[in-house]
Amino acid sequence: MSLIVYGAPLSPFVRKLRLFLAEKGLDYQLEIITPFGQPEWYRELSPLGRIPALKDGDFTLADSSVICHYLEEKHPDLPPLYGSTPEQRARINWLEKYADYELAPLTTFAVFRNRVLKPTMQQPCDETAVQSALHDKLPSHFDYLEKTLGSADYFVDNQLSMADLAISCQLINLEHGGEHLDSQRWPQLANLFARVKARPSVQAVLPGELRTLAKLSGKA
Repeated sequence: MSLIVYGAPLSPFVRKLRLFLAEKGLDYQLEIITPFGQPEWYRELSPLGRIPALKDGDFTLADSSVICHYLEEKHPDLPPLYGSTPEQRARINWLEKYADYELAPLTTFAVFRNRVLKPTMQQPCDETAVQSALHDKLPSHFDYLEKTLGSADYFVDNQLSMADLAISCQLINLEHGGEHLDSQRWPQLANLFARVKARPSVQAVLPGELRTLAKLSGKA
């Protein structure tokens, strides 16, 4: 097995890469590297110390989106997850970036980080920041995504793509933080999320993530 993924399962960016690999049918080995207390050698793979990183034989690469684009181009024979036309690729890239740069600061770094990670480091949860993310900031993003999705099953030309995976990865971290998407207010987005969560790729990683959450909370 030549592909090695470095990262921690609860990271939405590591999850995004793992789902990409699963949907492509590409085997890989996961080596746990957390965002904290990383070994010095990891900086050779990821100069900024971010996760995930990838090793493909002698070739190394960092950043989830860059890695996924690399693998998409390396395996053109596999079903595409970044579309097959310039228009599709542009829309998918936009929505992936939207998930990583607009949703992540709220779902992951506000809700999940405060509710899940900070307690494990004996740091207080900033519930004010959590509530601001939930009530002041996320609704407008969910409104936009609900409108963009419309009545389709998937975001771009009704086919599963990285847009669906990236957005769902952020919604999973929202759930890990104890919150759920309001299916009454955003029914189409909620249906998409349920559809993606039911896929074998997601079902293969979620049980392990839930076990990790239980250990972190002391409920295991």
